[in-house]
Amino acid sequence: MTRLTGWFSNILTMANNSPWGGGSGGSGTPGDSGSGTGSNGGDNGSNGGGPRNPWQPAGAGPAGGRKPSNIEELFKRRGGSGGGGFGGLPRRPNGKSYVPIAIGLVLVLWLLLTSIHRVGPQERGVVSFLGSYSRTLEPGIAMTLPSPMESFQVVDVQNIRTIDIPAAGTQENLILTGDQNLVDLAYSVRWTINDPTLYLFQLADPEATIREAAEAAMRASVAEVTLDDAIGPGRIEVEQKVEQRMKELLDSYRSGIQVQGVAIKKADPPEAVNEAFKAVSAAQQEAQTFLNEARAYAQQLTAAAQGEAAAFDKVYEEYRMAPDVTRRRMYYETMERVLSKLDKTIIEPGNVTPYLPLPELRKRAQATPTPPAPAAGEAR
Repeated sequence: MTRLTGWFSNILTMANNSPWGGGSGGSGTPGDSGSGTGSNGGDNGSNGGGPRNPWQPAGAGPAGGRKPSNIEELFKRRGGSGGGGFGGLPRRPNGKSYVPIAIGLVLVLWLLLTSIHRVGPQERGVVSFLGSYSRTLEPGIAMTLPSPMESFQVVDVQNIRTIDIPAAGTQENLILTGDQNLVDLAYSVRWTINDPTLYLFQLADPEATIREAAEAAMRASVAEVTLDDAIGPGRIEVEQKVEQRMKELLDSYRSGIQVQGVAIKKADPPEAVNEAFKAVSAAQQEAQTFLNEARAYAQQLTAAAQGEAAAFDKVYEEYRMAPDVTRRRMYYETMERVLSKLDKTIIEPGNVTPYLPLPELRKRAQATPTPPAPAAGEAR
């Protein structure tokens, strides 16, 4: 019971000490809190017995009166007859405010900035009225209704944009080939805007649409070739097929986008088997080198045989016209070719003529070493 009485006394004390004061002047509470509430009651009595103004400092103002708060004094200073214009702004010489002039300048600037537009030579301006397409503006100076009635957007129709697939720093882009192998492809797509109206209003995210169309076209094109073609000579054909498929797909979407080209920047086997594929590729290149050398040697032999056959044909034609002369000439030419490499001894028929073997003597003279010359001062 004593604890409940103490709680009740604390609640009354907090009510009398609130910014608005207690309801009666000098009523106390039983117990020890009677003196405190009596003093509060005296303070409230100075305010006429009513609640105290929370914005007025405690103890301020003459007895029996109420001092105005700081907020009221602030409004009086700004709105009084001795001050300036709206919010303390100075007034014009005729006593009127500058506010209408300021509002008019803001309106003029707003009309100029949102109604007059410049469109560059490589740009087109798309105007929408209350969110719906209205018209397309050609290069030059154009005017529209002020915002937000009409909105204006400039689109560059000559700039060639590029999208890299996959994006830089991403993982492998593995694609299945026609012979059930995987190839890691990295490629780029170049595109422009040929219809700004369709580009802005037909697609929610044009770049994402181009990326997905490129991936679909690339996977369909790579699935038609083998791994060797995808990483080798078939890359150009794959690029052309991807470009054609992308054009057909984006035209069916009415996207307003023109594909300018597709370029494969990297075509490698998967990283796990890349070293093995490099070894195979090196062996294939070496084999191709040997084949090229063999073909070149075969061509040389063929050309030499064809030349000899042509020369024999000419000799045969001459032989048909003069058999004896040609036979004798061929005999002399053959004997000259054979005997020019041998040592010869010529014996006339009927008599033996002494023969001086000059070639043999010449060979012996060349084979005999020359003695060294004696040194200076030595006896001879």
